[in-house]
Amino acid sequence: MTTALILDLVQWVADAPRPYGPAQEAWRTSCPRLTIWEDAVDGGLIGFRKDGDGEVEVVATQRGLAALAEAGRVAQPAG
Repeated sequence: MTTALILDLVQWVADAPRPYGPAQEAWRTSCPRLTIWEDAVDGGLIGFRKDGDGEVEVVATQRGLAALAEAGRVAQPAG
């Protein structure tokens, strides 16, 4: 199930790739009932890649972009 909060995370990284550390810190939680980060990763909605400097960043996957489209959301890429 793709909840609104998971879609918020996917939307956030679809708009602009985010550095892994700050993104995980912002979205990861220790609450067992609120597993937004884990569900997005497990569902293949977000993924990871290295930027030009070799730093890992979080990005929306094709599956994540499709989930946004299905929910009527549109990515607004920065730039």
